Amino acid sequence: MLALAGGNEFNPGNEEQDRVLAAAAGSGATYVVPTAAARQAPDRAVAHAQEWFRQFRLELEELPVLKRGDAMSPKLAERARTGGFFYLVGGDPGLVAQVLRGSTVWRAMFEAWRDGASLAGSSAGAMALCSHTLVRAVWPNRFNRRPADALGLLAGTAVLPHFDAFGGRWVESAQAAAPELTLLGVDERSAAVWHDGMWRAMGPGAVTVIKGNKVRRFESGQDVVGLRSPTRRLPSQ
Repeated sequence: MLALAGGNEFNPGNEEQDRVLAAAAGSGATYVVPTAAARQAPDRAVAHAQEWFRQFRLELEELPVLKRGDAMSPKLAERARTGGFFYLVGGDPGLVAQVLRGSTVWRAMFEAWRDGASLAGSSAGAMALCSHTLVRAVWPNRFNRRPADALGLLAGTAVLPHFDAFGGRWVESAQAAAPELTLLGVDERSAAVWHDGMWRAMGPGAVTVIKGNKVRRFESGQDVVGLRSPTRRLPSQ
């Protein structure tokens, strides 16, 4: 299972997708991955995730990948390879890709997911899981975005999180910079969830798929069309 969540994670409103994610967890250890929050408050993000997922009978451990050296650690990769659940928290949109892309820990996480682990990312975490993450094109304008190479689980795609709050304002610059990409807008406390060979919208908000001038909006319980299937082969990085 794969979930791309729109942000405001670990708060009421996320129950639908997080319950499904927890139920689908594999038999290994269950991890929260605080990479995106490394420059902010990673300990707080970890504690928030742990408290939230206890209601779904998951006791999360931290997979402490905060810098590139952590991502290349054989010991952390060994832990990740046998994991049954991974949740990448929100935070810095570019940092997750910078730290994890091409790393031994990311390869281990990918292989664990391919073998049946649940994998989720929210906001910056969801952005990093796709082929491209949208980072600021110019400072300090946070609405002008350009694509940067990311982890590549979903080819030709970029996530616009917080779509109902501010992510919708990224569309124009993202399309101008990379018109070939499919844009996936995900509202806060909502998610696009890949399960049993299909994408489905979950949560109180909506999922919006944008390709060129074609815009399609999907609400909870609806199958999401217009998205690629996740890759089963890790792209070369």
